Amino acid sequence: MIVIGVDTHKGSHALAAVDEGTGRVRGQREIGADEPGHLAAVRWARGLDEERVWAIEDCRHVSRRFEQGLLAAGERVVRVAPHRMGASRRGEREPGKSDEIDALAIARAVVKDGVERFPAAFLDERAMEIRLLLDHRGDLVAERTRTVNRLRWHLLELCPELERSLKPGAFNQARVVDRVDRRLRKLPADARVRVAREQVAHLRRLNRRIEQLKRELHELVRAHRPQLLAETGCGPLVAAILIGRTAGAERFQTDASFARQSGTAPIPCSSGQRTQHRLNRGGDRQLNHALHIIAITRARHDPDTRAYLARKEAEGKTKKGALRCLKRHLARRFHRLLSPSAQARPKPHDAGRADTTTVGAAPMPMVCLT
Repeated sequence: MIVIGVDTHKGSHALAAVDEGTGRVRGQREIGADEPGHLAAVRWARGLDEERVWAIEDCRHVSRRFEQGLLAAGERVVRVAPHRMGASRRGEREPGKSDEIDALAIARAVVKDGVERFPAAFLDERAMEIRLLLDHRGDLVAERTRTVNRLRWHLLELCPELERSLKPGAFNQARVVDRVDRRLRKLPADARVRVAREQVAHLRRLNRRIEQLKRELHELVRAHRPQLLAETGCGPLVAAILIGRTAGAERFQTDASFARQSGTAPIPCSSGQRTQHRLNRGGDRQLNHALHIIAITRARHDPDTRAYLARKEAEGKTKKGALRCLKRHLARRFHRLLSPSAQARPKPHDAGRADTTTVGAAPMPMVCLT
C-alpha cells in the first residue's frame, strides 16, 4: 500500500506517494486545483498501486474541493493536522521548504504513526453549515469588540463620566447603546461626535446580526443534534462548536481518537517512582475550549460533578489534574452523543442530571491514551 501526501494551495496541489512499509518515494507530481487536476491525480495514483491512502493537510478552505472529489471517486482519505506535518519535516535529513517537501512530510508523518492514528475524512454538509455560521458570528463578535474599543476612546474625550460608568460587555445590550446615543445627540455635532454616532449605529447592526445568528445556530443544532442541548453546560454556541469542529464523529473510530483530536487525551510525564500526566496542548483548541466550558459549568452547578472532582483530588490529583480527568470523560460522552446513532437512543427525563451522575458514579482511569 502507498500513502499519498497532499500539500494543498489555492491554485495547485503537490502530491508525494511513499511506500507504507518503508517510506520510500514512489512518485511525485503537481496538479491544478480544479476538476481536471483532481481527475489526473486519481488516474496517476491508480497507476502507482491498487491499495492507497490519501493524506491531506487539514486546511479546510483550500483542501475541501479536492477532498470531496477523492471521496466521490471512492478513495480513502485521512486528514493530517498541520503541526504533525511540521514535526515530520523537521525530522527530514534534507533542509529547506517547498511544496514537494511538504507533501512528502505529510505522507511520511502518516507512515511513521500509522494510518489508523489519523481521523478519516468525512464530509458532513450540515456540520459545515453550522461551522461557517459560527465562524461568521465569531468574526462579527470580534468586529464588535474593535468598534466598542474605538467608541470608548471617543467617549473618554466627550463624556468621561459616562465612559467610566459602562461595565465591560455593556454595549452588548440595546438599552446601553440607546443611552449612549441619546447622550451623543445632545452634544454639538463636531467630527468626533459624528464618528462616535456612526460607531453606535454600527454597534446596533452588529448586535442584531449576532443575535440572529445565535438563534439560527440554535435551530440548526436542535435539528441536527438535539441531544446536545439537553446536556448541562452545553448551550447552542458550545454545541455548535462541538458539531462544527468535530466535522462528523463517524471519522473517529474510538472515543480515544476523538479525545486526541480535542486535546483531552492526557500525556504521560512519569519518571522513576512518580507516575503522572500533564496537559495535552495538541489537538483542536476550539474543540478543547468547548469541552472546557462544559466542564467548568458542571463543576460550578452540579453536585455530582463536584463530588467527582473532590474524589479525584482526594486521590492525590491537583485541581487542574482532576479537571483534566473530567474533560477526558466528557470527550468520551460527547463523542457518543455526536454520533448519528445517539439520536435513536431514548432521552432521559433529566439529561443533564443523568450525565453528571455517570461522572460521579465510579472512579475513572486517568490514562486514556490513543
